Amino acid sequence: MNDRFAKTPSPHYYAVIFSNQLSDDDTGYAEMGARMFELAMEHPGCLGAETTRDKSGFGITVSYWDDEASIADWKANAKHLAAQAMGIERWYAHYELRVARIERAYSGPKGRSAG
Repeated sequence: MNDRFAKTPSPHYYAVIFSNQLSDDDTGYAEMGARMFELAMEHPGCLGAETTRDKSGFGITVSYWDDEASIADWKANAKHLAAQAMGIERWYAHYELRVARIERAYSGPKGRSAG
């Protein structure tokens, strides 16, 4: 299996989907993003994450969590709050954040058939 995929448990768990477009001034963003990713992976209740960014600066990160309390606790983390403020003030031209409960999950293609 590819190491870029989060290893999640059987459902039910939660996903935080963060889609964003970087602004023209992204100085310091890559370093802060890497630090926040590491910090989130160490945070209680975090199950893993998957992230990607294209050449135009559009990115999506999906993080997986045990429960809504873990998500709320991460959102309130002091270092994460500082990064959020920088994102709003400087790094993001726009973003969307969505929280979803995972009801089903499967992987493939090995061992799977269409339908």
